[in-house]
Amino acid sequence: MGEPNRDDRKVSARRAVLVAVLDPSQKEDRDRALDEMRGLAETAGAEIVGDLVQVRDKPDAGTYIGRGKLVELKQLIGSRDADLIVFDNHLSPSQGKHIEEETGTQVVDRSEVILDIFATHARTYEAKLQVELAQLLYMRPRLTRMWTHLERIEGGIGSGKGPGEKQLETDRRLVDRRIADLQRRLRDVEGRRERQVAGRRKHMTVSLVGYTNAGKSTLMQALTGEDMYIADKLFATLDTRTRKWSIPHWGDVLLSDTVGFIRNLPHHLVASFRSTLEEARHADLLLHVVDASHPQAVQQIDTVNEVLADLGADATEPILVLNKIDAIEDRSHVDVLRARYPQSVTTSAATGHGLDRLAAAVAERLGDGYVDARVDASAGNGRLLAFLSEHTEVLETTYHDSRVTLHCRIPRRFADALPTDDETELTLLNDAMPSGS
Repeated sequence: MGEPNRDDRKVSARRAVLVAVLDPSQKEDRDRALDEMRGLAETAGAEIVGDLVQVRDKPDAGTYIGRGKLVELKQLIGSRDADLIVFDNHLSPSQGKHIEEETGTQVVDRSEVILDIFATHARTYEAKLQVELAQLLYMRPRLTRMWTHLERIEGGIGSGKGPGEKQLETDRRLVDRRIADLQRRLRDVEGRRERQVAGRRKHMTVSLVGYTNAGKSTLMQALTGEDMYIADKLFATLDTRTRKWSIPHWGDVLLSDTVGFIRNLPHHLVASFRSTLEEARHADLLLHVVDASHPQAVQQIDTVNEVLADLGADATEPILVLNKIDAIEDRSHVDVLRARYPQSVTTSAATGHGLDRLAAAVAERLGDGYVDARVDASAGNGRLLAFLSEHTEVLETTYHDSRVTLHCRIPRRFADALPTDDETELTLLNDAMPSGS
């Protein structure tokens, strides 16, 4: 059987058959096993014309699905006139090659589809660098598979390596050179981003995290009033966006929206996007947004928690936001989630339901990092007054003669950094100074 043309590895506009291999512990999820992969493939532009789900103790070393299922897959491809096989699993280079040789049909796995989506949605310079690096790191061990059409060309006696093998080595050198160049560029970008994030430490920061398509962008628009790009598709947002959020009876914070997570996110992609997620790692508070209407909401929560731990962004307990409750038909579903996560806040970013309770919960959590203080100083101490205006919430100001008294709520990290002098008196009203002061 002829080998597939690998000149175009894009998923878009292809007739695809979906394949998933489950272990016995996932048997109960068989009916929903391909729901997420279907969404990914359709987001990438494929037309789904068939699917195949197999339960087995462990993948076949050579073809992942085994010889029997491979025959069934070939028949399905022929009957549906498919030109692409999409696996909801991560295939080794040799497994992908063997399946293609047996079926004569191009194969892509879960990682490749996600990388394809990220490449399509990348808009900024940084995102494009990150996606290209992840693609090259994924592709490098698979170069042999892409050059199978040249492996049959052999050199003559004594000529050494054939042109296919020479081209493969040339490609590897070019890929390695490009990878090194991208890594250098990303280090420069990461340095600028770290300085940018550090520059925001004078403000309280809140980051939205969550599974892809959980409604983070819609929630950010509802909270900040700023227009955001919103689409009902996976990975609509790749770039971190930051806006001012004015919390009633509290003040302004910086709210950031980050790239969504997903089950089995390719390792190279997580590594490449680590700098983009700096906002989440350094935020004063995380809002973990969940699509409460999704039948696998609990599994999605666990997935996000695992990725946050991998990124080192799990130091602070997030506020769990059970979003999209307007889309829940069976109220018992949200009752089960609330019983499981009693500290959660239920919202609907689309209707505005629960946003006031969310703001109050955020204000309460951020308040744990503040101390109330009374500052009595010279009215001419412009440096101190400017510092208080920029870094604290001034609740009350009273002038008398040449003196001014301010009642402030001061972030703990600034409580021992006030630019005071001998004429300034600082009185903490409800707390002790932070350790080290």
